[in-house]
Amino acid sequence: MVENKGVSIWFFIGSLLLIYGVIILLSNIAETFFRAFGRHVVLGNLHFGIWWGFLLIIIGLIYFITFRLWKKKNAVS
Repeated sequence: MVENKGVSIWFFIGSLLLIYGVIILLSNIAETFFRAFGRHVVLGNLHFGIWWGFLLIIIGLIYFITFRLWKKKNAVS
């Protein structure tokens, strides 16, 4: 008998982190290249948004791949 355990919540959390990471990364890359005139951000040259986007993408990928829906499950009879 194969037991259906459903979908892990961590798969959805990984998906959200991945999506948010991509959005943050793309928006901060766009902000870096198309910065408004006269706008000065303290420590803006460190590009925290880009680093934060990469971090969320990496964490999201770890959860997304670890708890993926298509992985093979061992059936116990």
